[in-house]
Amino acid sequence: MEQIKRVGPKAGALKYDILTALTVTGLHGSPTEQTSLMRLTSLITARYNWRLEEVSVGHAELARLWAVNDRTVKREMKRLLGMGVLMCIRPGVRGRVGGYRLNYRRIYELSRPIWPLVGSDFEDRMVEMSGERTVVNVDFGRPAAPKPQLVAGQGAGTWGAVRRRLQAEHPDLFENWFAKLVQDGQGDHTLTLRAPTGFVSRYIETHLAQLLAAAVAVEMPTPDGVPRRITLVSGQGV
Repeated sequence: MEQIKRVGPKAGALKYDILTALTVTGLHGSPTEQTSLMRLTSLITARYNWRLEEVSVGHAELARLWAVNDRTVKREMKRLLGMGVLMCIRPGVRGRVGGYRLNYRRIYELSRPIWPLVGSDFEDRMVEMSGERTVVNVDFGRPAAPKPQLVAGQGAGTWGAVRRRLQAEHPDLFENWFAKLVQDGQGDHTLTLRAPTGFVSRYIETHLAQLLAAAVAVEMPTPDGVPRRITLVSGQGV
């Protein structure tokens, strides 16, 4: 998918776009995510080898760079690997310095919702870099076929109906965020949804709550018209 090289005449702009995607994503995340992605961007700026597509750095050097102790470095690297934005290509064992590589696919996926917030020109560049742009051939000599229903389903008045509405009205947001939600409980005036991670839950609560509430109000109305209270939880559940 990722064919654009980050060395050469236009490399500077491409690198800035990657750093912008990470920093703005961090600013829209939790305090922990802000700190993690700020530390990652400092590591990239200071030490990333764009030609070899890797960074090799020991914990002691990272501790100096980030002004933290060795325990924090270990915790932070574990978090960045868990987020998927970094991949370990060479474990640091037996005195050997570890090697890491940026996971562009995950960076694109994680930052996709903030691209329009940076600007339309930035969004266009990121779409091109990520390989999202596709060409659609339209045959004007034939009537358009009905759009297939991608979300299997449940009938009216259910979470399945809400999913179908969100998918139809906000396909990009659905794919990146709403599709990750599953129903965890329902009451007369409540709806509990479970997200796979705290990051997804917090992002939806902060940026997409109104869209979610509007779809729920239409597709899952209450008998007395009182809006449902939507609660987002995270994790796998029991």
